Amino acid sequence: MNWSTLVKVVRFHLADWLGYTLLLWATQAFSFAVNLAIFANVPATPGKVSYTGALVTIYIAFAIVGARSISRSLPFAFALGLSRRSYYARTALLAVVLAAANGLALTILSLIERATGGWGLSLHFFRVPYLLAGPWYLTWLTSFAGLALMFVYGMWFGLIYRRWNLAGVLTFTAAQVTVVVTALLIATRAHAWPGVGRFFTTLTITGLTGLLIALAIALLAGGYATMRRITV
Repeated sequence: MNWSTLVKVVRFHLADWLGYTLLLWATQAFSFAVNLAIFANVPATPGKVSYTGALVTIYIAFAIVGARSISRSLPFAFALGLSRRSYYARTALLAVVLAAANGLALTILSLIERATGGWGLSLHFFRVPYLLAGPWYLTWLTSFAGLALMFVYGMWFGLIYRRWNLAGVLTFTAAQVTVVVTALLIATRAHAWPGVGRFFTTLTITGLTGLLIALAIALLAGGYATMRRITV
């Protein structure tokens, strides 16, 4: 690996370091504060645990950061003489590092939440049932896989926008919706929903984490295929 190229790519990405930290955690902190305030004012019921799905905020933010990382820095990368493969590979490596670091932060917050009895309110914000409620190492791995997947997904959207502008993004989105709807129709016509239900009810969190990682790799490949033909 050419370390000077890696440092160069990381440096111009992190020139906007607030976008990789403040955007992610300010939105998540606001969401957490709102949920904490709401549940602090809800009459407590003995033995009842409150769940919230607001942790999805940081995953959405990761997709946005991934899209911005490509759409804003790609012209500058080409101006520096970086090849498409070199730039894409090192941006993907940065995504892995960011996902690992932020996944660890989510794991630590999950442990604090467990130790404090849900922030003294029996609130499960960072400990999501089934997904992020196991041993710390599995919580970290699942968080990492989900964050990496969303960042890579955002990167592909950024590349689509760079190549085909807003029309391309809308077409790309419509194509994904079409695929999902078609799959639902096929499953319905084939009466396959019982099998689908059995698959997901028997799937362990380790298996799901593996699927997330496999999907992230597939999205990386799709993004690279787009990257090879892009011009700015």
